[in-house]
Amino acid sequence: MNASLLFAQALNGLQLGVLLFLLSAGLTLVLGIMNFVNLAHGSLFMMGAYFAAAAFGATQSFVLAGVAAIGGALVLGVFMERVVLARLYQRDHLYQVLGTFGLIQVFNEVARFIWGQAPVFMTVPELLSGTVQLGPVVYPAYRFAIIVVGLLVGVALYLVIHRTRAGMLIRAGASDPQMLCALGVDNGLVSALVFAVGAALAGLAGWMAGPILTVQPGMGEPILILALVVLITGGIGSIRGAFYGALIVGVVDTIGRAFLPGLLREVVERSLAQNAGPAIASMLIYFLMAVVLTFCPAGLFPVKHG
Repeated sequence: MNASLLFAQALNGLQLGVLLFLLSAGLTLVLGIMNFVNLAHGSLFMMGAYFAAAAFGATQSFVLAGVAAIGGALVLGVFMERVVLARLYQRDHLYQVLGTFGLIQVFNEVARFIWGQAPVFMTVPELLSGTVQLGPVVYPAYRFAIIVVGLLVGVALYLVIHRTRAGMLIRAGASDPQMLCALGVDNGLVSALVFAVGAALAGLAGWMAGPILTVQPGMGEPILILALVVLITGGIGSIRGAFYGALIVGVVDTIGRAFLPGLLREVVERSLAQNAGPAIASMLIYFLMAVVLTFCPAGLFPVKHG
């Protein structure tokens, strides 16, 4: 196994991990604080990517595309929470799953109606179109920028959650929501704040992913599944768990897909390895999740109570 190739794939895994973190950070707070299952979170990622692509196509400005993605997803998320999701807070999880699944279909059809069925493409900004030298590896500058942005957002979220009053309320809600209500804190305000932050992060992820993924209807569902694996692996309600869980899932998924088929060819016949390798590689993160649930039902980095 080539060390340079391994390092490059590890960077790809880190890049996938930070994208997953941007998507899962808000989702884990919604689940942890409000015990609300929001399957439509991936649709905010998709709409953020569409907003970015539309703004970039109209202005050729990657910065304005980011403003459109983050701002558009934030407004859409708050509107969705106030108009639809707030009515489901006191309902059973089945109603929440069915309601948010319906929103997924609505957003997909809206995307098809406005932008069509054909994929929409964004180009990498010229400033980040080159490469950077990272030790023995020449790595695309844009993918490296995604890693840097994700890590900076992680640090910013840590400071907000642990060093501000709003963060204190969010942590209190994740640890003991009943006590938060007893203290007279407006749950509706906390819910709107959490949804706004989560939607903005989903829009940021959509903006960053636009130039490297195909922007098309339904693009939010596959990454939502990965985000749910991140939540279960890291620990529901924990920003720290979302961060480390995302990195673990991203690296395991990328390394597995890159090297497992080749490793299988060393021990079984080539035709079997070619057929079984990709399938087994795609199952690795779910096997990881099963192992975590077996030995750490609350996740690897659960919310600390008490």
